[in-house]
Amino acid sequence: MSIVASFSAFLLDGMVRFPIPLTHPISPPKSTFPNDPDIALENITNGNLRNTRLILERFGGSVGKFSSIWNALIRSFIARDLPREALLIFRAMRRRDVVPNNFTYPFLFKGCAAMGDLKDGLQIHGDAIKNGLDSNVYVQNTLMLFYGSCGQIASAHHVFDGMSLRTVVSWNTVISSCVDNSEFVGAVEIFVKMRDCGCEPDETTVVLLLSACAELGSLNLGKWSHGQVLEKGLMVNCHLGTALVDMYAKCGSLKYARLVFDRMCERNVLTWTAMISALAQHGFAMEALDLFFKMKAENFVPNDITFLGVLCACGHGGLVKEGYRVFHEMKHAYGIKPTIAHCGAMVDMLGRAGLVKEAYSFIMNMAAKPDAVMWRTLLSACNIHNVDDEYGLEAKARMVLLGLEPKRTGNLVLVSNMYAEDGMWEDVEILRAYMGNSGLKKVAGESSIEIGRSVYKFTSGYDHCAEYEGVYSLLNGLSSHMKMIGLESNT
Repeated sequence: MSIVASFSAFLLDGMVRFPIPLTHPISPPKSTFPNDPDIALENITNGNLRNTRLILERFGGSVGKFSSIWNALIRSFIARDLPREALLIFRAMRRRDVVPNNFTYPFLFKGCAAMGDLKDGLQIHGDAIKNGLDSNVYVQNTLMLFYGSCGQIASAHHVFDGMSLRTVVSWNTVISSCVDNSEFVGAVEIFVKMRDCGCEPDETTVVLLLSACAELGSLNLGKWSHGQVLEKGLMVNCHLGTALVDMYAKCGSLKYARLVFDRMCERNVLTWTAMISALAQHGFAMEALDLFFKMKAENFVPNDITFLGVLCACGHGGLVKEGYRVFHEMKHAYGIKPTIAHCGAMVDMLGRAGLVKEAYSFIMNMAAKPDAVMWRTLLSACNIHNVDDEYGLEAKARMVLLGLEPKRTGNLVLVSNMYAEDGMWEDVEILRAYMGNSGLKKVAGESSIEIGRSVYKFTSGYDHCAEYEGVYSLLNGLSSHMKMIGLESNT
């Protein structure tokens, strides 16, 4: 039995008796077992948990000075990525009536955040309130982290709003919670409040802000954030540089992304991956492959995300042979097991190249079970390339997709459009009637454009912009001009 398993059983046994009868004395030689609580604490702090049972038997019941041993044990198990064992220690600690202090709860909340354990985290929050420690800034910071990790963003905001003292870590934690829960506008708004309150942002703040800018596609705000980096003299290290590359790429400025990348004095695998993915997203397949080769030449080991970016580049560039070679290299040279995302990228690559039968064969020979995204990709490829479907691939893909996601409106619309193109109007009506009776509605398409310092969003079928008549007038004029010069518009 491992140390952790044995210790877990010991805790569950109520700390009254050992779970396994022992025929030999339980105490190790005196020379190896710490008799001094300070030495025991030092051993635990250094990660030596071998004598955990005996340390708790000897010192754990003491209150006051020796409560630090419990905290050290909790911290050590959290550091070893064993949050469940840390919670067992806390329960045993409370059964012994040892009173927690402000050093106890932060690590417990970190453990609950790592596990996404809302139930236990709420109970620990209640215990912190009972002991009057819920207003401690360190406890509150990790409490926000816990709620954000569990998707309870409103609770994280509630804790933040109730704080009497806020450090830069407090601001960063609530901004991070917003970013992690896709509340990007909220993250920017909190950053503005942070500046208004006179709290100076640090590197972590800027990285979080850049992440929000990237997801919002706000290039101007991203440039302003970059300006803050230069103004405050922050060093563009791997962490910050990678965030800048990612932001510029997602905001459509590949030129600035490459400029930041080329000027970085220090890079890591994440930096290379961000730049490779940026080139792939913008359709520069060969450039992405060249950078991938250069990365390996400089002795950086690509990870699974790097290979995903390279496979996407091969898909966008129609580089089927290179894609197969990279996929084989990932598995056999680097020992990386292909995920659903990697296999999906391969199916997408084959589908874009019109190799629909080959894509279907790849799906059927996968080790993992193909998901709906993969079947939707195959079905779209069948539709785009008008495949001579003697094997019934389109029908098979359609049947499996609707079986996996029968309520997804995007799937139903895709199939309905395919029926309409084939003149199967009865099937179109059946699908539309099914969507209407089920209360399913097509999700409206959205697009946005940044002009000056403002971002304008447009939603299909919703003319909220006061100047939409002018926009339509301009579009009609362009359409007429295209017809005059012999072009046709598909819109």
